[in-house]
Amino acid sequence: MSDLFSPIQVGRLTLPNRVFMAPMTRNRAPDNIANAMMATYYRQRATGGLLITEGSQISEQAVGYPATPGIYSAEQVTGWKQVTDAAHAEGGHIFLQLWHCGRVSHPDFHGGEPAVAPSAICPAGEAFTFTGLKPFETPRELSASEIAAVVDDYKRGAANAIAAGFDGVEIHGANGYLLDQFLRDGSNQRNDAYGGTLENRARLMLEATEAVCDAVGADRVGIRLSPLQPFNDMKDSDPEATFSHVVRELNRFGLAYLHVTEMGSEAPGVAGPAFDLEKLRPLWKGVYITNGGYNRARGNAAIANGDADAIAFGVPFLANPDLVARLKSDTELNAPDMATFYGGDEHGYSDYPAMS
Repeated sequence: MSDLFSPIQVGRLTLPNRVFMAPMTRNRAPDNIANAMMATYYRQRATGGLLITEGSQISEQAVGYPATPGIYSAEQVTGWKQVTDAAHAEGGHIFLQLWHCGRVSHPDFHGGEPAVAPSAICPAGEAFTFTGLKPFETPRELSASEIAAVVDDYKRGAANAIAAGFDGVEIHGANGYLLDQFLRDGSNQRNDAYGGTLENRARLMLEATEAVCDAVGADRVGIRLSPLQPFNDMKDSDPEATFSHVVRELNRFGLAYLHVTEMGSEAPGVAGPAFDLEKLRPLWKGVYITNGGYNRARGNAAIANGDADAIAFGVPFLANPDLVARLKSDTELNAPDMATFYGGDEHGYSDYPAMS
């Protein structure tokens, strides 16, 4: 019987276990370039079956937070190369997450120009800028030609990731960022080929996925979705129909995996009518990863029951570089220091102790 510690085939990779590291923004790239401190952080966690990096913006337009790494310049490719070399030297496997923040960016990141979005709808909430929290501002609606350029940016970002030594890429289609903004009708009120019908709202996500697969091969591509996530003021009038449709459509690419986060399930109805995420599992024909509040027992049960093929751990991996060993021996976990989650130096980043 399979469990968290069983090997698994994911695309072209044979992975040693099913304890994956979820993508987590840490804001430790002050010049938007991955650095030696980040290489240490990922190297420490390389025993995870698959490391999925923090979001890495695909263009200057895609930036939405300070000190986050990109994947659109030669310098950024070089910076990430030291991370992939470090992870691979420990026998690890690592995917880069491709990211466009869309409307939840702020003009401070774009020379005073507004952020871009499917529709000119200002989300409720605040942006985390270089000078602290500021209210979101109304974004600018992307034109059809600009959308085509965004698709090209995803393709270039994927190719750059492989050039940087990554084993593959994860498309960030979750948590209220650009692809998610196009997909859900609370943020997409367009009346062209990218809005209105469910098929149109899913168009950008599917075009970006196709472009990324063309660039690097579908067996090196995963995608992350968050059907119940209200973060970044996200909502949809019928999330079950929306996400069932996009999961069915994504099947045609033969992706390495589908990664569905359960975040938002603790607040049913906030992001739209609640539905059971287990309904998505039988719609997907490949490797299915889930994430959100899992521990050893719950993860093993989900895998044994066929509810998931692997579990992506976020905060537990952040605070426990040796999470696989701790879970396997059922050892107590380090407590995370929330004050050091975003920004700073090695403290609360690469100084969490491993088991003695």
